Amino acid sequence: MKLWEKGYSPDKTIESFTVGKDPVLDLELLPYDLDESKAHVHVLENAGVLTSREVEVIIKELEVIRELWKEGEFKIDVADEDCHTAIENHLTRKLGDVGKKIHTARSRNDQVLTATRLLQKDRLGQIRDTAKDLHAYFQEFSELHSEVPMPGFTHTRKAMPYTVGKWIGSFADSLQDDLYLMDTVLKLVDQNPLGTGAGFGISFPLDREISTRELGFQKTMSSSLYAQNSRGKIESSVLFVCTSVLTTLNRWASDIILFTMPEFQFFTLDDALTTGSSIMPHKKNPDVLELIRSSVHQVIGYQYQVQSTTLNLLSGYHRDIQLTKEPLFSGLKTTLDSLTVSNIVIRGLTVNQDNLTRAMSDDLFSVDKVYQLVKRGVPFREAYKIVAESLL
Repeated sequence: MKLWEKGYSPDKTIESFTVGKDPVLDLELLPYDLDESKAHVHVLENAGVLTSREVEVIIKELEVIRELWKEGEFKIDVADEDCHTAIENHLTRKLGDVGKKIHTARSRNDQVLTATRLLQKDRLGQIRDTAKDLHAYFQEFSELHSEVPMPGFTHTRKAMPYTVGKWIGSFADSLQDDLYLMDTVLKLVDQNPLGTGAGFGISFPLDREISTRELGFQKTMSSSLYAQNSRGKIESSVLFVCTSVLTTLNRWASDIILFTMPEFQFFTLDDALTTGSSIMPHKKNPDVLELIRSSVHQVIGYQYQVQSTTLNLLSGYHRDIQLTKEPLFSGLKTTLDSLTVSNIVIRGLTVNQDNLTRAMSDDLFSVDKVYQLVKRGVPFREAYKIVAESLL
């Protein structure tokens, strides 16, 4: 039964269209909705809506749902529309009138917002931990190969002498900036919207700090209208930091694709990290790096989808916002997957020091020659011309 049931049946085509992909997507959201439902039960107990015995049986049944979900046996039907309705319908079937009380003083609007915030906190935490692991690998790789020479390139042409340590260290620094940005975005996410209703508050006395503490939020959102208006804005910020991380990985992957080419062979990828060709027996392809490289383009698309979907909407909830869920989930997954495989790639990358040393041709040291003349008193521009003419 729908939570808004009023005694009429919706057109089946309209119902399918408006429900969309939520019965599938909400299986990801369901454990977080169970968490916020448990917290809400305690808020209702404090408000005198539920007895301690009712709280006990509701929480027990919520955990039954969690176990069914873990076993893949909890389903969300199109008639349910979403995980929130599916959970309440289950409680009502099992607990009767007690189950019907759980929706007191909340809306599906603040339910989905709270569950989505919890999901974002969880996924961003996983992304941050995996990014920290990669940062540590980058630093370790940098220290291990700090003195190995490596040509620096501009315009895809040799430019100046560098080292492997400094090259990989640039990605460690970039990832560190991404982590700083992630900490800021996590602060935006870490605000409790439960109890704000459909955007205009709840006309029932609630101690919202109870759910804030139980759910581990750092802050309770004070403006109920902004809670709804923040949908899309916060998600867009989350996806922005994902694109920042993937931008770092994009350039790193691009470098390795180039530098592991047989024509360079500065580095070698472990065979286990490569794929083959169905027609060319000799091929060992860096598919994993090509997919890492392309991931940022996917997530930029997801970010734009979320941000543009919520533009020009009046204050308050609109059904358009339902369409931000899928790109958000996809963007978070793509980012975590890309970081996970990057951690594997960096451990399977071998430095070919002999090839790197042979690549250190004399033209890389042209600027050093200019400065040697400058130290002897030759004006820089004259020194530049002298060295340039010697290279003709």
